Amino acid sequence: MAENNTAHPSFARWWRQVLFVPLMHSKWLTVAAKARLTAKVTSAERGHRGEVFLIIENHLPIQQAYHMGCRERAIDLFSEYRVWDTEENTGVLVYVNICEHSLEIVADRGISAHVSPTVWRAMCDKAVAGIANQKTEESLLELLDEVGQVLRQYYHLEHDPAGNELSDTVVYLK
Repeated sequence: MAENNTAHPSFARWWRQVLFVPLMHSKWLTVAAKARLTAKVTSAERGHRGEVFLIIENHLPIQQAYHMGCRERAIDLFSEYRVWDTEENTGVLVYVNICEHSLEIVADRGISAHVSPTVWRAMCDKAVAGIANQKTEESLLELLDEVGQVLRQYYHLEHDPAGNELSDTVVYLK
């Protein structure tokens, strides 16, 4: 989560997307890993009224990469996947961009009223550090737990009816 939501045009960013070879970078994202991440999203949603949505993307869309950074892409996906469209505005998108080694959290206005951007940024930074140490799946699992804990703190439900406004399935954009 960056304070400045506008990416500067960048040929370097565009070239990284063009030259990105996903097979080398996303070996960790196996069918079993996707299943574990999906199960963790389900687990992170228990005990509160919030929704957690995870998107993993190999690279930014080539046609947009010159003008768009990961933060802007995350905001676009937050809208496209309707993470904002929860009853109490408690949707949280976790966006991972493999090529850019970037992780963004976009939280809807309901939860943003309680949690400062610095808290979300600290969570992202911790996960990015784990990813840099080749612990991608473990870092994402821990991050999803932390997001669930934050949502429980502000939107606790003692008797969770297991309602689900958004899919728990990890979205993988190649």
